[in-house]
Amino acid sequence: MALSDDLARLSERAKDAEDRYAAAKQQARDKLAQDVEQARDSAQATGAKMSAQSTQVAGEVQAWGDNIQRSWSEHLADVRQRIAARKARYDAKLAEDDAEDAEDYAEFAIEFAYSAVEEAEYAVLDAALARADADSASTSA
Repeated sequence: MALSDDLARLSERAKDAEDRYAAAKQQARDKLAQDVEQARDSAQATGAKMSAQSTQVAGEVQAWGDNIQRSWSEHLADVRQRIAARKARYDAKLAEDDAEDAEDYAEFAIEFAYSAVEEAEYAVLDAALARADADSASTSA
């Protein structure tokens, strides 16, 4: 899949999460609880998929992924250093290898962001459910 297609898929997924949250505020509690369960299951499945895929990612991409989890600022410094080094290279083979590494990393970053969108969707749906429970409890009291 092309990177532009991956980004479009990510954008669509984020919009879906936004739409589901807006709809969740209007749903009955039972339907909302079901949606929260589905969102959690989807986020867990995506997380498991990411874990499985991360073992298949080549050396530098895996190292970059580990850097993201340890320190975002260290990660940015590393990427900027590699970009500067890449600009200084003239060998076509090295440039091709760098391009493939950069594309692999971009795909990984998109999957990482997609997983974060799913986790955010789960969180906002769960928050809507908690608000519905709180509103119900306050009207019952």
